[in-house]
Amino acid sequence: MPTTTRVPADPTVGGHHGHGWRIVAAFAITSTVGYGTLYYAYPVLLRPMAATLGASTTAVTGALTVSVLAGALMAIPVGRWLDHRGGRALMTIGSIAATALLVAWSQVQTIGQLYAVMIGIGVTGAMVLYEPAFAVIIAWFTPDRRATALLAVTIVAGFASTIFMPLTGLLAAHLGWRDALLVLAVIHGLVTVPLHAFTIRRPGSTATTAPSDPAPPADAQRRAIVKAAMRDARFWVLSATFIAQGAATSTMTVHLVGYLISRGHPATFAATATGLLGVLSVTGRLVLTAARRHLRVTTIVAVVFATQAAAVLTMPLLADTRAGAVITVVGFGLGFGITSLATPALLADRYGTTAYATIAGRLAAPVTIAKATAPLAAAVLLHTAGGYTLLLTAVATCCALAAIGMTTRARTPAPQPFTAQT
Repeated sequence: MPTTTRVPADPTVGGHHGHGWRIVAAFAITSTVGYGTLYYAYPVLLRPMAATLGASTTAVTGALTVSVLAGALMAIPVGRWLDHRGGRALMTIGSIAATALLVAWSQVQTIGQLYAVMIGIGVTGAMVLYEPAFAVIIAWFTPDRRATALLAVTIVAGFASTIFMPLTGLLAAHLGWRDALLVLAVIHGLVTVPLHAFTIRRPGSTATTAPSDPAPPADAQRRAIVKAAMRDARFWVLSATFIAQGAATSTMTVHLVGYLISRGHPATFAATATGLLGVLSVTGRLVLTAARRHLRVTTIVAVVFATQAAAVLTMPLLADTRAGAVITVVGFGLGFGITSLATPALLADRYGTTAYATIAGRLAAPVTIAKATAPLAAAVLLHTAGGYTLLLTAVATCCALAAIGMTTRARTPAPQPFTAQT
């Protein structure tokens, strides 16, 4: 007989508060600035840094990969902290540390120092970017409002590259890369530190929260929820699903320009077409938010992942022309940012909000590692195979498996909540 897993029911969630929307507005701003300064500035400064440090672009690129991996490893303890203590102290300290690290980045003299600084930035990024922000928002909003709140943050932050890559290039051209980083550090510190310090608080600390259960959930209750999730087959299918899709997405992000150039397109067109992925990430999120009123999230996401697989498979047939290349990029790009909304929705709906951050951190760690390492594995595959056919097949297979994973998750029973006895 199948067994039923029971997890403790959530306490009352903060709900739809005016201050909750102020937190959303703050996160929309801080996430934009955080991603813009800590992540998107790096590729703009890559070549001048390599020239100054006397290192290869490959070695300098490796520092960003190590930074992402450090953030992945930090996701688990960050999630645990958020569930126990909330986000205010963590995100404020993370913002201060990230600002200091941007200053330190501007002063590096060796490739070893660059790697050390970027490891620190990866750690602080895990403390201040999407994952902790989503955990705070989910604690504040009831399910009918969460999707809108998360969408607001991701739509604004989706333009971080559009804002900060040109800004970083302009600063570097006029000031040099070191002074450009100092300017970015000032922007980061002045914006993120006060917003995190003075805006974030836990729902129970507001005057509008009902006093029926002011105490935070017991540690034993959180552990029971996490233990139930780790025994739940659906969690592991979800992990495999997002690992496959994350690997496919990061691989195409890195190698799409090279593929389009190999099909005879100019480098400027290839870069412009690839740049559509950022805009399409917002489009995919809008589609998910609108469609979930009528369809299950798992159904929508599975269809998007299947569309990605079809788009990649048709690239060899269509990508020779500009119109065909754009069509396939659009088909793939619809799933580019959809997981940032789908993941919190699926986890909160299945496991509740009491231990959301801990569970989300355990999911984020392997997915982020896959995103960081997949492009390197793809480069090895390209070198071995001598062409893009095998690589595109692998990417399409990952997207197809992710679509299957979504539908598989929809058929498994959810853990049943119970009310603790007193």
